[in-house]
Amino acid sequence: MQCPYCERRCRLENGSYGFCRMYEAVDGEIRERFPDKWCSYDVSRVESVPFYHAYPGSRSLVIGTASCNFDCRYCSNAYIAKEDPAGMQDVMVDIKPDNMIQLARKYGCHNIVFNINEPTVSLPSLQRLSAAAKAAGLPMGCLTNGYTTPEAAEQLGDIFSFLNISLKGLSPDFCRRYLGIPDSEPVIRTIRQLAKRCHVEVATPVIESENDHELDQMADILADINPEIPWHAFRLLPTHKMTGQKYPNITALNDKLEALRKRLPHIYFHNFIGSEWVDTHCPDCGAVVITRFSLGCGGDKLDQYLADGDRCPSCGRRLNLLGTKVDWNSKEMAL
Repeated sequence: MQCPYCERRCRLENGSYGFCRMYEAVDGEIRERFPDKWCSYDVSRVESVPFYHAYPGSRSLVIGTASCNFDCRYCSNAYIAKEDPAGMQDVMVDIKPDNMIQLARKYGCHNIVFNINEPTVSLPSLQRLSAAAKAAGLPMGCLTNGYTTPEAAEQLGDIFSFLNISLKGLSPDFCRRYLGIPDSEPVIRTIRQLAKRCHVEVATPVIESENDHELDQMADILADINPEIPWHAFRLLPTHKMTGQKYPNITALNDKLEALRKRLPHIYFHNFIGSEWVDTHCPDCGAVVITRFSLGCGGDKLDQYLADGDRCPSCGRRLNLLGTKVDWNSKEMAL
């Protein structure tokens, strides 16, 4: 049988588990090997995930499972994504959907976000959790590499109301060397597909001299999909198989990004302490509508929400926001 979830479309026969090792064929069906098993749950600010235009200031219950369908040379979660998930069962926790909702409520979370590994490898569990979250009024979001089949992308759109999709590179050579996939076309297809029905942000880890020359072409692709799509350019922090790689030059990279902001007004440059490029400006009048602190890897936070609801306080233009400010300490969140 052919797995329908990711673009690899692995054949699951004779006890094989495919690339991610998270599915198997049983009685003529593709089934999860480890349903409702989670490697992590924690509380974070939504800006740290990162989402800049979805429920600003909110508290998120951040969750993850195991494995991945990519083989990134710079994977920051290799201890989860690269290990055999069968060998991780003694450290993973069985949490049924209703219990996960109870955890989210206990910690005063406004939403639940999958961001530790790749959601495509655990879609049935996420579908069950989504049903419980919708019943409880909790939005769900995720980070994904977007290497999904069109039918799985539809499932992602059903499960999640906000997604951050990684556009890591474009050329086949880059994709083979750094990601372990043939090309980026399925990822671009997924961004186009989901941007029509969900709130989508895009993230690109920038590797100096390897994919920084593709930023202009990426900007063209995103502008064609939606010129107001939030785009997070990350200064890559080399890890896993790239620990010897030098850190990208901040000034040189931002010079390239600055020229692209004429086409895409919401280009953010972060993943380092003290970034000056994490605020949101009105695309029409240029007024600052949201300010943020950049505290380095996974440390971004809301500073000031200056918008009038979802409109610019200066010119009244409607902004590309999913929801408006959610107070981190509000009583409503703690119910």
